[in-house]
Amino acid sequence: MPQVVDTTQKRITLNVGGQKHETYLSTIRNYPDTRLYWVVENVTKAIDYHSEKIELFFDRHPKIFDQVLNYYRTGKLHCPNDVCGPLFEEELAYWGIDEKEMEPCCWTTYTQHREAEHNLKSFNVTDFSTDIDSDRQEETETTSKAKGLHPFWVKYQPRIWAILEEPRSSRTAKAFWILSVLLIVLSVATACAITLPQFATEGGSVSSESSAYVAFTVIEYICGVWFTIELGLRLLFCPNKRTFFKSYSFWVDVLSVIPFYVRLIFPHEHDLADALQVIRLLRLFRFFRLLYGLQVIMHTLKASSYELFLLLLILLIPVVLFSSIIYYVEKNIDGKTTKFRSIPESFWWSLITMTTVGYGDMTPRTWEGKIIGGACAIFGVLMVALPISVIGSNFSLYYAHAQARLKLPKKKTKIHFDTLATAMPRQVCHLMHKDRRY
Repeated sequence: MPQVVDTTQKRITLNVGGQKHETYLSTIRNYPDTRLYWVVENVTKAIDYHSEKIELFFDRHPKIFDQVLNYYRTGKLHCPNDVCGPLFEEELAYWGIDEKEMEPCCWTTYTQHREAEHNLKSFNVTDFSTDIDSDRQEETETTSKAKGLHPFWVKYQPRIWAILEEPRSSRTAKAFWILSVLLIVLSVATACAITLPQFATEGGSVSSESSAYVAFTVIEYICGVWFTIELGLRLLFCPNKRTFFKSYSFWVDVLSVIPFYVRLIFPHEHDLADALQVIRLLRLFRFFRLLYGLQVIMHTLKASSYELFLLLLILLIPVVLFSSIIYYVEKNIDGKTTKFRSIPESFWWSLITMTTVGYGDMTPRTWEGKIIGGACAIFGVLMVALPISVIGSNFSLYYAHAQARLKLPKKKTKIHFDTLATAMPRQVCHLMHKDRRY
């Protein structure tokens, strides 16, 4: 039903990006601590409202202003689904509207981009079209010269560090990382192959007289020397020693080299060297730096830590519950020995049943126990499936952001003339004030 126009109320026309909106002045006055209220109040006081038709023009996003004006009318702020979150945040800041006024139904859509950017802050993306970004290199050289460092260090330290740390910074860095990854795979494959029955003796070690022992020893020495040199170069050319010592990659490199030197210093301590062989597998974590997909998975799990904790908690309660029930149901079997001898021993059966693994080493024998087992399996499927959808949604969002960073072309630095016009008078005033002091 059309609304009857109230001619006694003053109206104003707002032209936002070429799209005209007409509303009452009383609507704008609902929220005085906003830009639109301030502009409208100053304009209406400066001119005669009755003699002139007021039309204000704002060079802003017209579609977003629909939601802004709707907020003035209804007091409810909604975020359009087809508008980027950072763009809507920028428009809210321009109009002086607090984002906390957002309705709960739109808050997730509004903040998901911000959360993704925050969680992917440490995501390593490097432009490998050139060896090193020229602006960053000039800044590093200027700072190093100011500190009185050697010209060789000033020139080559950033380049060597980029080769060691940023696989996509240059072709040389990419070749270096490919060689390093091949040696990691070779080292891990050797650690696994050395346990095969055709190579190992009854004691579990390779005979020193076999050709396999010689081959494995040569591979171990090559990998050990390579990773030692690589660790030394990282330690030498890192720009910040304190930050480097705190990084997990440094300790992974140190721990992965320890078994090589233990075997080298104590050649007869085979038990100790074999026990430390597992540490060599830590080198596999270096794949996270090379493959962006693994980095996205790591950030997804980190962002979904609450959901994972919730999953463990959801599993813990039914495990205790079903373990207790199955124990009391199965403990009194006539003429048969039961495997459910206590509630803690029943935890294993309950956990394996709820995760739908079902090894079959512990099975109920009574019909009551089988009913409890079926209910445990069905309940486990429902509980495990719930957090998986949240983790998958986070992975899709973060993977899309990561791919956008990779495929986004490098932007050129642009000077905003409005910013330049306001910054130049400030600089001139600063220089004039400085001249007066001297």
